[in-house]
Amino acid sequence: MTIRQSDIVGIDPLRQPAMRDFADGLKVRRVLPSSNRLMIGPFILFDHFGPAVFDAGRGFDMDPHPHIGIAAVTYLFDGEIIHRDNLGEVQAIRPGEINWTTAGSGIVHSERTSPQARARGSNLFGVQAWVALPSRHEEVAAHFAHYGAPEIPRICADGAEFTLIAGVSDGLVSPARTYSDLVFAEIVLTGSARYQVKPGYRERAIYVVAGEIEVMGQLGTFGEGELIMLAPGGEIVLQAPAFHAARLMLIGGEPLCEPRYIHWNFVSSSVERIEQAKADWREGRFPAVPGEHGLMPLPQEESKW
Repeated sequence: MTIRQSDIVGIDPLRQPAMRDFADGLKVRRVLPSSNRLMIGPFILFDHFGPAVFDAGRGFDMDPHPHIGIAAVTYLFDGEIIHRDNLGEVQAIRPGEINWTTAGSGIVHSERTSPQARARGSNLFGVQAWVALPSRHEEVAAHFAHYGAPEIPRICADGAEFTLIAGVSDGLVSPARTYSDLVFAEIVLTGSARYQVKPGYRERAIYVVAGEIEVMGQLGTFGEGELIMLAPGGEIVLQAPAFHAARLMLIGGEPLCEPRYIHWNFVSSSVERIEQAKADWREGRFPAVPGEHGLMPLPQEESKW
C-alpha cells in the first residue's frame, strides 16, 4: 500500500490500498490489514470489491472456508451473494442489507452468485469487514444473523444519507450484535452536501468508495480508494464537490486491549490458537457446509498484499 503525504491538520497520511484480481475477474482492494496499519478500532480486515459485471454463465464463487476469532460483515451496493454455512444457514444478501457472521470458536461458510443471477448475468459491488472479537469473546459459539434494509437505521437530510450498519452513532443504534464499541456506516453525499464526522470513538477513518470529497477548511480533494485516518477527538466536516456525489464508509471504534495476530482467515490474540485452527482445517476437523462442494485450501504461506 502506497502512502501519499498530506499536510492536513488532524489527518494522518492517506493510504491507497493495492488492487488485485480475485474470483473470475472481480477486483478487490484490501484496505486493512496493510504494512502501514493493522487495525482501526476492532476492525482488522476491510475489503472493497467491484464494481464488477458478470456475463451470463459467470459469477462470484468463494468455496467453503473457515474463520475464527472475528465477526464478518458483508454490505452490498449492487448485486447479490448467497451465504451458506455449517450451521445450516442459507441467506441471500442484496443492496442495503447486512449479513453478520460471528465466527467465534469457528465457522465454515461459502459465498456465491445465485444460480438465477449466474444464468442471466449480474453485477457485484460492495464491502466486507472483519471485526476482531475481544479476548473474552473469541471462543463464543458461532452464529449468523441477517438484517433486511428496513431494519437498518438511516438518516436522510440535505443531500446526505447516513446508514448505520453496526454500532452507535448520530443518535442511531444498529440492531447488529457486536461485542465491542465500534461504528461502521455508509455515507452518501450528493453535490455540495456535508456530513460532520462525530468524535465519539478514539480511532476513526473515512474510506472513499466512489467519487471524491473535500475536508472543509482544507485544500485538496480525496478520491476513490483512499483511506483517511482521522485524529482522535476532532470534528471533521466532509463535503461532496458541487454537481457530484460521493459514497463513503466510516469505520472505527475503541482499540482492543490485547494485540491481534492474523493468518489467512484466522484471527486471535494467541498464536497457538491460530496454529491449532490451521491444523484443524488441514486435517478436516472443521464441520462441513451442507449442500456444498469444494474447499478452499490452506495457503502455504501468508498472502502478500
